[in-house]
Amino acid sequence: MQRLRPLLPLVAIGGLASLPFAFAADTTRFWQGVFIQIFILAIYALSYDLLMGYTGMISFGHALFFGAGGYTAAILLRQAEPPSMLIVIAAVIVVGATIGAAVGALSLRVSGVYFSMITLALAEIAFILFKADDPKLKPITGGEIGLQGIVVPAAIDATTYRLRFYFLTLACMVGLYYAARRLINSPTGRVFVAIRENEPRATALGYNTLHFKLLATAISSTIAALAGMLMVLYEKSASFEMLSVNLTIQALLMTIIGGIGTLIGPMLGAATIRLLDHGLKGEFMQALLPAWLRPDLVFGIVYVVLVLFFPAGLMGAIRKLRGKTSRSSVERLRQAMKPKAES
Repeated sequence: MQRLRPLLPLVAIGGLASLPFAFAADTTRFWQGVFIQIFILAIYALSYDLLMGYTGMISFGHALFFGAGGYTAAILLRQAEPPSMLIVIAAVIVVGATIGAAVGALSLRVSGVYFSMITLALAEIAFILFKADDPKLKPITGGEIGLQGIVVPAAIDATTYRLRFYFLTLACMVGLYYAARRLINSPTGRVFVAIRENEPRATALGYNTLHFKLLATAISSTIAALAGMLMVLYEKSASFEMLSVNLTIQALLMTIIGGIGTLIGPMLGAATIRLLDHGLKGEFMQALLPAWLRPDLVFGIVYVVLVLFFPAGLMGAIRKLRGKTSRSSVERLRQAMKPKAES
């Protein structure tokens, strides 16, 4: 089994690449759309796990980064003469990293629940501004109706070339996962983990923990911004809902369900939540469940069951089957929420 382990990622990628051809012809386009959303949410969850799972910082305003990337792409692509996609991608990266660094600079001198509250406040400010129908802001943000009618380059138009966009998002997800994995296995990544486990000790060893936390926030926000850009390219619109606290809660749930501090776990959590949401809201389940048992209530019950029986998340359960131990997601969450000693 150990010899086959290096082949597992290739098998998984191959399976996802062949998945569109496994569905019936009349449903394949629909399922391609479902998995495109899963891949985008997986990238978003990956960005959240980098911050919370490896550096121990819980952001309640992570949707700010997702929305920033989405709105940046939308604003540029709505121009009379839209720039090339390379310029759009570069702009999204710069905006994502800049906002992440700015949020970090404002909030990283505190830790635990105080950091979480500051990020929540900043995200709520952005949410209110982008939702407002103020005459000065609406030409930029679109107000409550958002930015509609975004012109996507024909080569990656998901309406015309759904399968091509499927492979594009799959490639982005795989590429960003391996980039994140390489970062975590690097000396910088090991400092992130040291900060999560014992920040005062990391400081005593000579590391500038503020610098590394700022770096982690900037990298995490950049990946989240890229996920927001992909969502805008797929939906051809940007809405203030991209900045809502509900989207941050989704990232938190995906990470806890999949397994905090595993990278691949939150991606599995994204697939679980999206498929569960689709299944519960489908016509079959709607007919099967009594009227009072709403899909949101069922999801809440399933979430409680998952946390109770798989406290280390789905990846924790998989590792347990392989004979490895994992700290529970609840334990990691409790540690991240605890204020740390001043460095």
